[in-house]
Amino acid sequence: MSLFAADGLVMDFGGLRAVDGVSFQIEPGEVFTIIGPNGAGKTTIFNLVSRIYEPTAGRLIFDGEDITRVAPHEVARRGIARTFQNIELFEHATVLQNLLLGRHAHKRSRFVEELLFLPRVRALELEHREAVEKVIDFLDLQPHRDSLVVNLAYGVRKVVEVARALCTRPRLLLLDEPSSGLSVEETEGMAFWIQDIRTILGVTVLMVEHDMSLVSSVSDRVLAVNYGRPIALGTAREVQEHPEVIKAYLGA
Repeated sequence: MSLFAADGLVMDFGGLRAVDGVSFQIEPGEVFTIIGPNGAGKTTIFNLVSRIYEPTAGRLIFDGEDITRVAPHEVARRGIARTFQNIELFEHATVLQNLLLGRHAHKRSRFVEELLFLPRVRALELEHREAVEKVIDFLDLQPHRDSLVVNLAYGVRKVVEVARALCTRPRLLLLDEPSSGLSVEETEGMAFWIQDIRTILGVTVLMVEHDMSLVSSVSDRVLAVNYGRPIALGTAREVQEHPEVIKAYLGA
């Protein structure tokens, strides 16, 4: 059974149809990538999957459950996490503090327990800290753990945002243009992390990306969209060679 499925997604903004009948399935352990020219509707699809937008029509199925009307924070609790094209970190907090925020979806203590800092709260804090430290070790962020985000290089911030998403212990990780703003060397490093996230952590990945070298190196399957509609689905090579994809990028 597929881990995630989008069935006939439609998204209207007034008179503009940004997503028009998009359907796809993602298998467990797969890296599935959505590509397309600017304005093709890729990020809108991401915002539908992460429940930032309410679809005009269509369904979202995660692990056999219809999550089309589930609240965004409940989607995170179910095991879906995402990053953003424009980095959304707390710049004047440390890397460690930002990552601990990623554990909020697993909060199980009550306000009174936290106020009194009862033993159960202390045990949960240790559990959250251990989970965060494992992610720090996994992504080699030890040199930056106590640094303020505002003082970090852009490439390191991108890794920190991935780390915060991983701290929620997702089953499906949404990466919104992870190579955006990165150098060639940093993009190669991001490809390394994506492969390890899939193979070592067993996390399924849904990615939106422009850099075709990254897409080709990590993707199992690729969906190309244009004007909100799917135009090709297959391996990275098959999609790049598809006439409709060539036409969408280069013109008739």
